[in-house]
Amino acid sequence: MARVMVVGAGPAGMMLAAELRLAGVEAVVLDERESAGLVGSRGGGIHARSIELLDQRGLAGRFLAAGRTLDRITFGGTALALGGLPTRHPYTLALFQNEIERLLAERLDELGVRVRRGTVVTGLTVDDDGVTVHREDGDPLRADWVVGADGGRSTVRRAAGIDFPGVDATRSTLIADVRVTGAPVATGKVDARGVHGLHPMGDGTVRVVVTEAVLQRGRPTLDDLRRELTAVFGTDFGVHDPSWLSRFTDATRQAATYRSGRVLLAGDAAHVHSPTGGMGIGLGLQDAVNLGWKLARVVHGVADPDLLDTYTAERHPAGARALRYTMAQSLFQQADPRREALRELLDEVLAVPDAGTPIAALVTGLDVRHDPGNGHPLWGRRMPDLDLDTADGPRRLYSLLHHAEPLLLALDDRPLPAAAPWVGRVRRLRAGAAAEWVLPVVGAVPAPGAVFVRPDGHVGWVGGNPGGGGGDEGLTEALATWCGRPG
Repeated sequence: MARVMVVGAGPAGMMLAAELRLAGVEAVVLDERESAGLVGSRGGGIHARSIELLDQRGLAGRFLAAGRTLDRITFGGTALALGGLPTRHPYTLALFQNEIERLLAERLDELGVRVRRGTVVTGLTVDDDGVTVHREDGDPLRADWVVGADGGRSTVRRAAGIDFPGVDATRSTLIADVRVTGAPVATGKVDARGVHGLHPMGDGTVRVVVTEAVLQRGRPTLDDLRRELTAVFGTDFGVHDPSWLSRFTDATRQAATYRSGRVLLAGDAAHVHSPTGGMGIGLGLQDAVNLGWKLARVVHGVADPDLLDTYTAERHPAGARALRYTMAQSLFQQADPRREALRELLDEVLAVPDAGTPIAALVTGLDVRHDPGNGHPLWGRRMPDLDLDTADGPRRLYSLLHHAEPLLLALDDRPLPAAAPWVGRVRRLRAGAAAEWVLPVVGAVPAPGAVFVRPDGHVGWVGGNPGGGGGDEGLTEALATWCGRPG
């Protein structure tokens, strides 16, 4: 019997399995694909907060080496610069999903996480002692907990009876990696249908995107792609030999809850949306890093299952904001006079200095804030990657999170006796740091006297002012919430 079974070996599922393994939990990953390696390029990259999460685990370098960075995003018709965001990674990483999955699969191999491929899950039966996972071929499997990371048509979500409300599709788009007759070309346009384009990928393959005249569903064919290209461009460019051909829509849906008893959801199983803005992969990675350490504490028996309710409480609002952005951005994926009027007005607003910063912070995920706690501007936000002056020399704060350990950082001489019962479970460090910390949108805030950093890099407690004052009030409650029972 597995402690945790993760259904789906996409980015969210693999990241979650890695997080659980770091926390000492053996997770089994089930995936219906017969072999590792994703056919087709799929999603196109990740934004700053997702890169930070990889940095927190010591993985950012290998991902950055595989892709290329872009220093701006576009909203409406306006380019928003990312260079001013307070992060070591003020850019988007252009890296296709097949490469992201390859690197995450390497990570699972390094950690010794097992992926059972060719396993098609058909349903679940949940009881007081665990979950029975039914599969197409073979006997049922048992687990204490199951996480569905099995995409927008999630079998796990449906089997758990979790509602998936949202906005129905209004248009569909074909996307493919194909060969073309003659030299690969780069071309694109936006019309009343939507966005269309051909983008050479450097190996003779061309990535094709074309919005269909009428909303369609189901598996597309090469003839469908040829027909739509001809209607838009007057030629089908001789497309042939597709390595991947798919259809997506602008439907936007979010699971009513990310947890139902012993079953949880992550990634596209929890939320689907238009790929506009390139947020899908990053949202799944952020789900995984929020959930992994919490589920591990419950599995180890040091925290009650109620801790898992904070997963929905924190990630559902963050996902909902991202989905609202994708719906707003999708308005600009079609051309008509009314949309152009809105675009022009929005461009004027965003031309004001720093007016685009809140949107850039939203898209990059740097503005996510959970429970605001005692009202300190740092509480609930992601911790900045500070340069620390420690007894062992200079350290970057994110280098202290490589093993997903919670960190209690003291920036003055306060003793913090409330933390004593959690010795061995919380890493304690005394260090010096800058007197002011810069937060996205908020700006500079005075450094606190102490701070508790959760394994996902978010702040779970802030203690007073530098040099004393404020003591360790509330620290006992915070450690009990996030680290479980003392001992």
